[in-house]
Amino acid sequence: MKNIRNFCVIAHIDHGKSTLSDRLLEFTKTISERDMMDQALDNMDLERERGITIKSHAIQMYYDHEDGQRYIFNLIDTPGHVDFSYEVSRSIAACEGALLLIDATQGIQAQTISNLYLAIEHDLEIIPILNKIDMDSAMIDEVSEQIIDLIGCDLDEIILASGKTGQGVPDIMTAIVNRIPAPNGKPDAPLQALIFDSVFNPYRGVVGYIRIMNGTIRKGDLVRFMNVGNEYQADEIGVLRLTQDPKEILSAGDVGYDLVQLVVLRFIVGNPVVMAVPPVDE
Repeated sequence: MKNIRNFCVIAHIDHGKSTLSDRLLEFTKTISERDMMDQALDNMDLERERGITIKSHAIQMYYDHEDGQRYIFNLIDTPGHVDFSYEVSRSIAACEGALLLIDATQGIQAQTISNLYLAIEHDLEIIPILNKIDMDSAMIDEVSEQIIDLIGCDLDEIILASGKTGQGVPDIMTAIVNRIPAPNGKPDAPLQALIFDSVFNPYRGVVGYIRIMNGTIRKGDLVRFMNVGNEYQADEIGVLRLTQDPKEILSAGDVGYDLVQLVVLRFIVGNPVVMAVPPVDE
């Protein structure tokens, strides 16, 4: 668990969240450049049509750091549009850190501040990134001062980057390892998990995106959704790479999915999940 890093990306619409996420996927060889489609995390039709991220996608990457250790990065891509701020608040609750992405050509925008405050309220480690520095209209010095005034960081803590060219991506990866804390859950404790998103597949059932806060869940376990009191069997669990990767077990600190075969959708996002047997107190 000490090598897990769970983080999200916070930014205003069009500040380059999805493009930078694509560069992280390329850098970690989670997806090859040949197979890359623009904005790989935005796979909903509405997202592609409008060019914005709506769903709180999660994807797992492996990163081999210079210290010789392999780290597991769980990136949760969040919306920057004001209409989807609830999606942001849910995904923030599943993370220990956040990449604060600011467009060097536009500066800090109102929705960025709103989402930043959510991250601060959840005690997330903030990594400020100045994006689009390759643009002729980039105001690097001015926007850097805005960031310093906003979060009180030092100038050398701001990472200069370009999602378009990939500049700064190695520095971002190193900062994620060194500055975002590992999860602090207990694998041997009773199961506690958070559903931060869900999708419905008419052929398979409800797929919940979950963060395991404490304990362990195994394929076939009977779990209880605390807000509604329903108990269901975890028919399939796994991690989220570019596709669902089934696993036999997920433990504290992991981010993954839980497949529940239901005809009627009663899978409430934001729901705490606990083990049904033996009973667990709320």
